[in-house]
Amino acid sequence: MNVSSKTTDARGRGATIALACAGVFVAYLPVTTVAVSLPAIGEALGATTAQLSWVSDAFVLPVAALILTAGMFGDVHGRKRVYQVGMALCAVGALVSLCSRSIEMLWAGQALAGAGAAALLPVTLALISQAVPDHRERGKYIGLWTTFMMAAMVVGPLVAGVVIEHTSWRWIFLLAVPASLATMAVASKLLTESRAPRARSLDWPGQITAAIAITALVYGVIEGGAESFSHPSAVIALVVAVVCGAAFVVIERRSSAPMLDLTLFRSPAFTVSTLVAMVSFLGLIGFFFVLSLYLGMVQQLDTLQAGLRMVLVNVVSMILGVVMGRVMRQVSARVLITVGLLITAAALLSMTTLDVDTSFASLAWRLALLGLGLGIAFPCITSTAVSAVPPQQAGMAAAGNNAFRQVGGALGPALLGALLTSKAMDTLPGHLADAGVTGTGARTAAETADTNGLGAVAGLDLGADTGRVLGAVSEAFLDGLRLCLTVSSVLLVIAAVLTVVLLRRPRASQAPTAPATAPEDTRPLTAAHTMADQPHRP
Repeated sequence: MNVSSKTTDARGRGATIALACAGVFVAYLPVTTVAVSLPAIGEALGATTAQLSWVSDAFVLPVAALILTAGMFGDVHGRKRVYQVGMALCAVGALVSLCSRSIEMLWAGQALAGAGAAALLPVTLALISQAVPDHRERGKYIGLWTTFMMAAMVVGPLVAGVVIEHTSWRWIFLLAVPASLATMAVASKLLTESRAPRARSLDWPGQITAAIAITALVYGVIEGGAESFSHPSAVIALVVAVVCGAAFVVIERRSSAPMLDLTLFRSPAFTVSTLVAMVSFLGLIGFFFVLSLYLGMVQQLDTLQAGLRMVLVNVVSMILGVVMGRVMRQVSARVLITVGLLITAAALLSMTTLDVDTSFASLAWRLALLGLGLGIAFPCITSTAVSAVPPQQAGMAAAGNNAFRQVGGALGPALLGALLTSKAMDTLPGHLADAGVTGTGARTAAETADTNGLGAVAGLDLGADTGRVLGAVSEAFLDGLRLCLTVSSVLLVIAAVLTVVLLRRPRASQAPTAPATAPEDTRPLTAAHTMADQPHRP
């Protein structure tokens, strides 16, 4: 190969990696943009806590339900094509949200953006895997991919804060439109089409059962929290989730072209990284949901002030993402993931002492510590999952890891939102009594909170009791917040224990191997691919 060809190949690889990073930036932009704006959205649309949790879940659910099919579709029909469709859906979803006049329309816009993110997440990781076939070098670029993901989560709260400070909350969705369209234009010129070496057919039965199972599970958790888990709607939803989940496993085991090849789970590294990603996201996305409500409802901060606090987490994670690629070549992923998760759990536990008057400085070091833990653990989790399988299964592995992660992310706001509401409603009467609020005022406050959510109490005019009622509501909310933080910490400790116990070097018989029909340059998976127990060196 002459110098000109090498230069062209290097430019092509650079363009592919840059567009992969741009793709994950666009995909994750709505996550914290919306999260930090929830108090403003709830106030403007009169939404309850359960309805606000659906604002988050309307985005996450399509990601969890469609990401596996999107990864397979990219492998079969072309990753560039799926990339462009994903960008288009992100732009359309942002436009719908921008024009929304009701909570239901906002859910629709979020769902469209979530479908776009479902297309982008597996395809961008598969593009990196294709552009950088050496798994040891690939870790550096996956670290860069993670940095751009965190950059989107940094930009989101800042944009939302500035926008809501000066105009309507709807304009927080504007940035995603030109970002998506500009990236589409560049990709149409620079991104080369690629497919998996082995063509596969789409697995519609698996897709349908997976989508129903995930949606029913999240719906059941949200309804169970809003009503009770013995309520018929919650029971029916959870039963449907179990039945469809079991049907999905049976279908995938029998399918000649499964959406999720269950043999991937023969790799301990893939299995553990996927479980850890799901458990971690359940705790963390749920935490960010309740944190945004704490900053808005309890501390009465505006969106910009809340955004500046939440940005601390992602700034620290983003800075670490720049160097984690090199660190992963020298330090075992098992050690890095465990340490990162334990630091994150410690940060969450430290926040159980938060109260109404917690200062910025007191909160800042806790959020920075949280960002440190996330920045250490998450790049390793993603890299371990993708590198634990043969190259021709990279798209499916990336999609599978992301799907389970997003299932956890969808359950996070649902589960922790339900815990928050349940605990706060249980303790609110006691706090009202302690504040000296009795009789009609106490009944009105409790009934309003039960029917329309805790935030609705702020709109009540209870005369001389108003200040005391708001103080009691804040204390009840803090009780719920502390329970959520404790649960999130326990989930992360469980994830760390799973990593220590299960993320070990696999025996040769455990490692998944390339199919017999794979191209000659596709190597069987060996222990060196796992990024689990051995340091990676050049």
